[in-house]
Amino acid sequence: MKQITVVFGAVHAVIALLFALGALALIAIAARMGFDAVTEGLGLAQAQALIEAIGILAAAVVAFQIAETITEEEVVRDANISAPTRVRRFLSRFFVVVIVALAIEGLVMTFRSAHEEATDMIYAAALLVGTGVLLAAWGYFIYCNRAAEELEPDAMEEAKEEDKKIDG
Repeated sequence: MKQITVVFGAVHAVIALLFALGALALIAIAARMGFDAVTEGLGLAQAQALIEAIGILAAAVVAFQIAETITEEEVVRDANISAPTRVRRFLSRFFVVVIVALAIEGLVMTFRSAHEEATDMIYAAALLVGTGVLLAAWGYFIYCNRAAEELEPDAMEEAKEEDKKIDG
């Protein structure tokens, strides 16, 4: 069983590395788009290109955060993700990243549709409403899990101790 656990850790490490490499590629693409936009002048088209680059950077942040979360939770800590406290912490970290990225993408879509195709504003609004619903659901998840954390004070304390070890 221990050998299988080692294999899972190695697979998680590869997945985290691929997320990080994808994030680096997105950063390079966004930097190129931003550089091209600025060197072409300072007009509305260049502002749109910069807004697009910001959306791509948001996706890069999501990829890096997922890589970091996988690395910390599955590789460095050698954690048992089936533990309820771990699951709550993992989901919370994941939701933070996804909600921020979706909100940024919604703003990018709003700016783009306001200047290019106003009929696409409905899609931007739907994305922002969906992001708001996801944020509310995450808040409810946290609210409901407060009681569970009070029932597992030892697990919460153990998780905090591991944080101190990782943070240095």
